[in-house]
Parts: sequence; structure tokens; C-alpha cells
Amino acid sequence: MIKRIKSLLPAVLLAGLFSACQSSGGSTQAPETTAETVAAPTSPATPPATLTTESFGKYLREVSADELEGRKPFTSGEKKTLAYLEREFKALGLEPGNGNSFLQEVPMVDVKTTASPTMTIKGKQTFKLEGRKDYVIWTRRTDPTVKLEPSELVFAGFGIVAPEYNWNDYAGLNVKDKVVVVLVNDPGFYAPEGTGFKGKTMTYYGRWTYKFEEAARQGARGCLIIHSTEPAGYGFEVVQNNWNTSKLYLDSRGKETYKCAMEGWLSNEVGQKLLAAAGKDYATLVASAAKPGSKPVPLNMKVSTSMTVKTKYDKSHNFIAKITGFKAPDESIIYTAHWDHLGYGKADATGDSIYNGAVDDASGVAGLLEIAKAFKNQPTPPERSIVFLAVTAEEQGLWGSAYYAENPVFPKEKTVANINMDMLNSYGRTKDIVLFGMGQSELEDYMAEEARKVGRYVAPEPNPEAGLYYRSDHFNFAKIGIPALFIGPGIDDVEKGKEYGKQQLDAFYANYYHKPSDEVHEGYVMEGAVEDLTLLFQVGKRLSATGAWPKWKAGSEFKAVREAYLK
Repeated sequence: MIKRIKSLLPAVLLAGLFSACQSSGGSTQAPETTAETVAAPTSPATPPATLTTESFGKYLREVSADELEGRKPFTSGEKKTLAYLEREFKALGLEPGNGNSFLQEVPMVDVKTTASPTMTIKGKQTFKLEGRKDYVIWTRRTDPTVKLEPSELVFAGFGIVAPEYNWNDYAGLNVKDKVVVVLVNDPGFYAPEGTGFKGKTMTYYGRWTYKFEEAARQGARGCLIIHSTEPAGYGFEVVQNNWNTSKLYLDSRGKETYKCAMEGWLSNEVGQKLLAAAGKDYATLVASAAKPGSKPVPLNMKVSTSMTVKTKYDKSHNFIAKITGFKAPDESIIYTAHWDHLGYGKADATGDSIYNGAVDDASGVAGLLEIAKAFKNQPTPPERSIVFLAVTAEEQGLWGSAYYAENPVFPKEKTVANINMDMLNSYGRTKDIVLFGMGQSELEDYMAEEARKVGRYVAPEPNPEAGLYYRSDHFNFAKIGIPALFIGPGIDDVEKGKEYGKQQLDAFYANYYHKPSDEVHEGYVMEGAVEDLTLLFQVGKRLSATGAWPKWKAGSEFKAVREAYLK
């Protein structure tokens, strides 16, 4: 992410003093209060947070240093990163978060798929597709060879089963041994505003990962998504980068679940060609699929191809530290950031081949340390436990947080909230702070109020159709019902305004994102990150000092999950 000016001047921190209601004593029942009533000031003597650019900058430089080799899982860089985190959290006085250990093992498997260079489609016409150019496929299966014998193709709309929207693209459809062809995003993208899902704002059901998961739940042999740049949020060349690459997954040996033999994408041109060969018009099918009650469409065509697979099993680690609450120690607020990045890779023009990931996400890890320091510097410990979770393998598919969600150290029923940090502001102070997934939970109201106290404001994400709320580690907490807050850097620069701020953000993605240049350089400004971190600290501090249980808002995909076990 974006880099900031090297500055060791103290940040201008929160001017208002934090206030909170007294704890209700640790009940797991969510009280009948709103975010606004929880915020009533009762303790004006509480000191402000002690976050500074000096210590944040120190942590940031150390986590993103060449010595940690780009922090790639399964490498010596992982060992060095975990040793650093243990040393620094111990120095702050934090306890191990997983019994007597700071580590949680994350068993994983590296699956290297080599796909056949062609795919054959047979129907009234027979034609061959060219791998990478026309399609990109892979498998999660670990068999040495995966074959798609001629398998029937069926168009299943968006491939969505969403009870809260009364939507089921698989209704009455048996897809066993079939390959489903589906559209990217969700019906709301194509429907007029207010007529379906969340309009242009992507829901969980629009994510490509969901479509593969749902196809597997339905027993499909495979799932192919027809790509389209605007609803996907990126061009087909991004998909093509996955051609015959290795992918990390959680090691599921001993608890296997059904997986599609084939997952992948078709280019938009090929998708339209396939549908035309089946006698269907692409635009008509898309329009029909976006309407309630749409029906699956047999294509009267079969697909065949094959893949060879190589696997390697290994273990990575999540890092967990905690501050035990003095009144409700069994209730926790979990701060997260991912410690991993890309390790060594293709050298840039200067010969630098270490992908340090200063913004992505050394900034978040430094934020964990800085917030931990702020909690430890308070005159009294928090009433609820504060957990600092640095997860592995985010860059490979959010796998460290996924493993934690499946194997939580702190029970989900007792976890109050998750606050996630991924790619903090690196270009300067802003009046705004971006909320991803606005409208999801009451945590947003907490953040909005803390921002108002210091003359700032929350802003919605600029490209809601990209579904960024579903693309970082908090998402795995949301999936198990835990309210999750995810913020991004604002663009309303305090001195130069929104146009300048957007230019800085765009410059980060153009010049630094996932490149060796993502280091702490002369243009890296830290004040904005520290002010954003201070707001995140204040939200967690307020949660730790009250008996409040923030709720999901009406319309959230995750509301029913939480309510099913938190009653």
C-alpha cells in the first residue's frame, strides 16, 4: 500500500478524552442498547491513547526489514518474523494467547495444478478452448490426476443460495457430475437500485470464492465463472495470473469435505461463444438471471479436460498474544493483522527481489504492537480480554484466519468483536476514514462517533462493487457471526483535499502494491496511520469497558449466524 514521509514527530492524537459506561459484568446476552446509548460519557478523566509515530515507525521498519525476507510462510522469514513478534509482545508485558504458547499451528497443503492446454466443448458444435487465453482452471483436490470426463454443462445464473433474499439459483436442480456455469458478482449489480440484494454494493454471494463453495455444497463436478470486467472489478489478465500456479489451502486430511474437481473462469468472449453455441443470448440470459425466480438453463453441451497435481504438506503459524481482562476475562475483543507477505520474487529495475510489504501488511502488524502498547499504558487493565492475532497466509487466500475461525482459541460465543488492520494509510493525515462494508454492524456506529469526537468523519468505500469487505481476514470472523470492523485509508487530506488524497492512494497501487518498492522510504508518512490506529484503539477500549455486544444490522448476511448461537 501507500508509503509515507519518514517522520518522527509525534502525531496529533485524539483531543477528546475517552469515556465509557461501567461494565455489566460479562453477560453473553447482548443488551438492549444502541451504539449511541453505549457512548454516553461517564468517565471524563480517562487519559488519551499513547500511540506515537516514533514507536509505530520503529515497529514498521523492523517488521518490513530485509532481515525478515519478505515474511513468506514455510520459509526462514516466517521463523524470524514469529521470533520477532514473541520478543516484542513479551517486552510489552503481554501473555501467550494459546495456553502457554504464542503460536497456533496452521497445517496447510500447497497444491500445484498443471492444466491441460486445451478444453473440449461438445454439443451441436465441437470446439476446443485454449488454456490461459480462453480459460483458467485449477483444483483443490490432491489426487495426482484429475480428469473431467465429458461432463454436462448447465447455466445456474449467479450460483447463489441466499435465504435472506429469498434467492436460490439451484432450486430443483441436480448438479451431481455436472459442471455449472455461473455469472460473476450478484443480481444486485444488474438490477435497478433497491430491487435486489444491495445494488452495486457486492454481497458475500458475489464473491468468486463463495460460488465455488456453493457449487461444492450442491455436489457439482465443477464450476466455471464467466468473467466480466466491470462486475468483477478487475480484468481477465488478473485471472490469467493464476494459470498453472500453486495455491495454498488448509490441510483437510482426516476431515475431508467434498470439493469440486474443477474450479475456474472463462473469458467473457468464450462465455458468450459457449452460450451462443447452445442457442442462448448472453445479454438475455444475464437479464433473466438477475430477476427473482430465474431458472437454471441446460446447455446441452459437455466439457472435458484434465489436470495433473503435485502436493506438499507443511505447517505455518498464527501468532496470538493477549491482555487478560480483570472483570470478564472470558470475553474477548480480537485485533487482527496478517504477518505474511510474498518473500522473494522477481527483481525490480534496481535488483531488489525482497517483497517487504511495508504497507501490506507490516503496517497492520506494527499497529497491533502499537495498540497493545496503548492498552498496557492505561492506568487500569481492560475489563474484557484484548487479543492480538497476527495471522498467516492471508496473501494465499485468508487461510490463517480461516483456520483460526475453524479452531478458535477464544470461543466465538464469547468473542465480542473483531477489528482488522490491513494496509494502513501511508501518505498523510486525512479528515475521513473509510469503512468497508458500510451497513454491516454497529461497530461502524462506534467508529463514526469516535471519529466525530476528533473532528473526523467516516466515508463509504469508493468502489463497493469490488466487495473488499470479503477480501481480508475479518471476513472469516464475520462468517462465523462475529461482528467485524474493517477500515481503509481516507482520501480527504487535511490540507490538500480529496483530489490530492486520491492521487496518493492511486500512486500507491501503481508504484508499490505487491512490489519490492513497498518499503519504508522517504515518502512514507506515518501520522495518518497513527491517527487511524488511535480510533481503532478507542473503539476497542470502549468495548472493553462496557457490557455491550455490538450487533449485525438488518440485511447483513451474517446476522442470522450470530443470532443462532448468541441468544
